This record gives sequence, structure tokens and C-alpha cells, in this order.
Amino acid sequence: MIQLLELSLLRGPQQLLNNANLTLHSGWKVGIIGANGVGKTSLFKLLLGELHLDGGELKISGNQTIAHMAQEVQAAKRSVLDYVLDGDTALRHVQGQLQTAEAEHQAGRIGELHAQLDNIDGYTAEARAQQLLNGLGFASDDAARDVSDLSGGWRIRLNLAKALMCRSDILLLDEPTNHLDLDATLWLEQWLNNYPGTLLLISHDRDFLDQVVDHIVHMHRAKLDIYKGQYSAFELAKAERLAQQQVQYEKQQQRIAEIEQFVRRFKAKASKAKQAQSRVKELERMETISAAHIDSPFTFSFQCNEKVSNPLLSLRKADCGYPDSCILKQVSIVLAPGSRIALLGPNGAGKSTLIKTLVGDLERLSGERSTGEHLRVGYFSQHQLEALDLEASPLVHIMRLSPTATDQQVRNFLGSFGFFGDDAFAPVKQFSGGEKARVALALIAWQKPNLLLLDEPTNHLDLEVRYALTMAMQEFEGAVILVSHDRHLLRNTVDEFLLVANGEVREFSGDLSDYQNWLTEQRRNLSPTKMVGRENRSQSADEKKEQKRLAAERRTKLRPLKNSIGNLEKQIDIYQQQLSDLEDSLADADMYTAENKKQLKILLSDQASSKAKLDEAETLWMEKLEELEELEASIH
Repeated sequence: MIQLLELSLLRGPQQLLNNANLTLHSGWKVGIIGANGVGKTSLFKLLLGELHLDGGELKISGNQTIAHMAQEVQAAKRSVLDYVLDGDTALRHVQGQLQTAEAEHQAGRIGELHAQLDNIDGYTAEARAQQLLNGLGFASDDAARDVSDLSGGWRIRLNLAKALMCRSDILLLDEPTNHLDLDATLWLEQWLNNYPGTLLLISHDRDFLDQVVDHIVHMHRAKLDIYKGQYSAFELAKAERLAQQQVQYEKQQQRIAEIEQFVRRFKAKASKAKQAQSRVKELERMETISAAHIDSPFTFSFQCNEKVSNPLLSLRKADCGYPDSCILKQVSIVLAPGSRIALLGPNGAGKSTLIKTLVGDLERLSGERSTGEHLRVGYFSQHQLEALDLEASPLVHIMRLSPTATDQQVRNFLGSFGFFGDDAFAPVKQFSGGEKARVALALIAWQKPNLLLLDEPTNHLDLEVRYALTMAMQEFEGAVILVSHDRHLLRNTVDEFLLVANGEVREFSGDLSDYQNWLTEQRRNLSPTKMVGRENRSQSADEKKEQKRLAAERRTKLRPLKNSIGNLEKQIDIYQQQLSDLEDSLADADMYTAENKKQLKILLSDQASSKAKLDEAETLWMEKLEELEELEASIH
């Protein structure tokens, strides 16, 4: 149990917590949310003993091991695999003692230590570490590389792997998905669902929170408010509270009108694509989501340029990549006004390469790239943040684009991105990653593009900014190409998917659930990571006997496990058929007329119920498959 009793915490002159109270029970999975700068990371440092409280009490029951994800990695001359194994301190402790005992030829002690190593699964440690690396997107040969060879983003992933390797009672993760792609995010989601300890998770990814946590702690106004349930339940509770505040009434009505306008525009497309059907459930919640964010300071939009070409941009039989490495072959894409496309695909498959080729930052190896006469591209990537002038303010960045604009015009515009008062004049070097991202988005919006090319735009953005970005992209009338691990953003802003995999780009006809199934199938087709055996030494008769007994036990577990997987596959088929039938009914344009409103609600409710059952069955199915693979690997 973790308890904060009348706790106060200061960082310089800022009061982060003032007489705050919070009780978290063992085994809870808790999402910590709040605006950037309210003190979420400081709360973690307090739990780790890196900060001292300024009043009250902090109690952590029992002698519990806390693992955390560090935000920096020193450029050590140490292999990636060894760095991850360092996360298992018990393993390293026994290995160190074993090394000493062997050097001193302590035969009895060596036997004891080998037994300890077996008890803590020390002989499978390398295999477990390799599985973590694979899940987080590292290539198989990365394990032997030096940590110093990795870029900053991959070092953050390495820190995450090290934290997951630790045999912990409490796990603290601060924005773990910021440097992950969608594939690695989905894998981490499954791993955390199986984590048996207490999880405290700082995240601005609403779908990730909904899938992982069972409680939400909202950190605001120097207090900690706890809500039971996932992020969506918190959002509903917040909406209900804000709805009671009459001072917000007019702003709420304005936002609801904007949502209704979006709903009307969407309904005209409802029968055009399978992806669109999966968004009907989202539309039901749009008014609630809007109400939960009516106090947000962010109100920006992307105004589309009045002049538009058709097509805006196209590639024809283009090979994309680098002179010594062709990554994508024979790519043909035509971007017409109104195209709204997300790129899916495994890490390293070429999604960013494709976007760089589209924007013109990367020359094609062959083929053609054609641009429309009136093409105006708004391009967002991590490189854009790094290219900001650190000494210049947001206002100066805008004035450089439009020297004739007045200070008041620019300040009003920057206010919609949350830069009020002196913030508009502050140098960018003082800003956090999220604030720099808002500057980059503001520069894009100011130039009124007709094509948005966005490569992971939500990294470092908090929930309020992500919501504002979602709304702005929904209202944008131009074309969109999006790469993101934020599934809520994907579901609510694009109409079609392209799969970037195996050196090619092709249409993906399913939705995000289908993509997750595709990923699972891809992983099943890969040869499983072989379990690392014991060190090269002869085994005693007792050891061999015990090993055979354990193998026999594992084989007896296979049969019921396989039966369970078969039953789950039958359930999944039933739920998929139910969903298909419901989606056929929802594709009927007559269903959206006033007289069918009641029937529509019933269909939407049935769709939500069937989808929840399907998600639950698929999750359990994947867990059982992983369990089966592990058992089979251990037998062989």
C-alpha cells in the first residue's frame, strides 16, 4: 500500500502538492494524469526518495522493490543485452557471488548459488531480456551492440526494457509510449496487463490508459483526486462536474455545436468504409468528451489554404530509401484533396522514410514525384522540433514567416495554442518538449497548408493538447497523412490505412483491431526466441530427473491450454460475425433518420457490447497463445 497523508511538496517557489491525501492498494494499476508542469514526475521522484517532502507523511508498506523507467541513459561501453540484464538486481547479485565462489573454488557454495540462480529463473534471464528487446522493437542483432551506439530515442526504449526486467513490487513508468511506435505500444499494453505488481503510469495516451489502468489519479491545483475505472470513466465524471458550473454553459454549448457539425459531416460518409463504421461508437461519446474539455486553454485549428490542386501530391513507381539501402519499392500514391490516411506498419518498415519522400526531404532512388501547383505542406516531425531557433520566441518565429503581421494578431493566434502573456515572448530554449511541439504545430497552422504530413505529432503532448489536435484535424478540410501510436487520434481523424511492410506500401482494408490481429499473426510466424539453457556443465542424475519431471508437467498443461485456445477462437468467430451483422445494419442510411433514433441507439449499444466481448476474448486468446509458446519452448 502507498499512502500520502496531508502531504506537501514544493519545487522552488511552486507548490506542487498542498496537504494532499492519497491511498493506493497493492496490485492497482493507476494512471497519473494532469497538465504539463503540475508535478507528476516530481511525485515519482518523491516515491523513489530523490525528493524530500515539505510536510505530511509518505508511507509505503512492506519492504517493496520499486522499479522505474529512467529518462536518460549514459553512453556506456556496455552491450544492450547486459544493460537490460542489469535491471534484475537479484540476478546480478547471485552472479557476482557465484563468480567470487568459483574464483575461490568453494564447491559447496557454488552448488548453493546455482540453486539460487535456478530459483530466480536465472538460466532463462537472457531469453527474457531478449523477449523484452524484441517486443520493444529492437532487432535481434541489437543485443550485442554497445549502448553508446544507440540514438536518444532508442536509449529511452532501453531504459524501459531495463525497468521491465526488474523483479519489482511497484513499477513507475513516466510516458513510456513517447518513443514507441504503435506496434511496440500494443506489445507494452499486453505486458503491463500481465504485470502482477502495483503500476503507477504517467501517460497522455487515452487509449493506452483505457487498456491498462483501473484507477485514475488527477493531479491539479496541488491536490490528488482519485477515480475508480479507466480514463474514459474519469472523463465522464469530469464532464458531469463541469456541466454543473453555469459559468461554462456558453462555452459548452459552442463546443457541442461544433461536435454536432462534425457528426453531420461524418454521417454522410458512414457507409463508405469499414474504418468509418468503427467510429460510430466514438461519435456517441463526442458530446461527453467535449464537455470534459470545455475548460481547456487550447482552441487552435488548421485553416486550409483557399487554393487547392487536384491531385495535391503523387508518387509513381518510386523506390524510396538511401543510396546504399532501398527501403520501399515501386510506391505509387495519389493524394487528392480530402484524403485522410494513416500509415501502419512495423518499426523500421519505412513509414518515416515514406513521409520524408513525400515532403521532399529525401530524394527518390527512382520513379516520379509530382506536386500540384497550389500545394502547401504542413510537415511535423521530431526534426522540426530540433530545427526551432532556441533563442527565438514563439512570436518571433511567426513574425519571421509574416513580417507585416501585427504583434496583437500573432499574440491572439498564439493564445489558441496556450501561449499567453509573457510566454509568447519567452525563448524556445526554456520550453519543455510539449511546449516546443505546440510551437511547431502553431507554425504549421499559421501557414494554412492544404496537406498535413504528421509523423508522431502527439509525442510530449498532454491530454488537453491531444484533444485540441484531434478536433483541429477533424475540422481540417485538406488532406492528411498521419503516423501515430495514439489510437484515439487515428480512429477519429483518418478514413483509410496504408500498410508499410516488407518493402512495399499497400492498402490495408481493415481497422485498428484488424491491424492488431495482423501483428499477432506476424509474430506467430516468427521463430520463437530460444530459451537460454544452463551454463556448459555436466548435470547430475538428480538434476536430469528433475528436469524430466518438469518437462512432463509442462506437457500435461499443453492439452487443456490448446483446448482453451480452440474455444476462444470459436467465440471470436461468433463475436466477429455479430459485429459484422451490426455494422451492416449501421451502414443503412435510413437508420440515421429521426424515426429510427431509438433503434439506432439499440444497435450502437449492441455494437459496443459485442466489441467489448470481442476485445476481451482476443486479449485472452493472445495471452493463452503466449503461454503456449513459452511452454512449448521450455519443453524443447
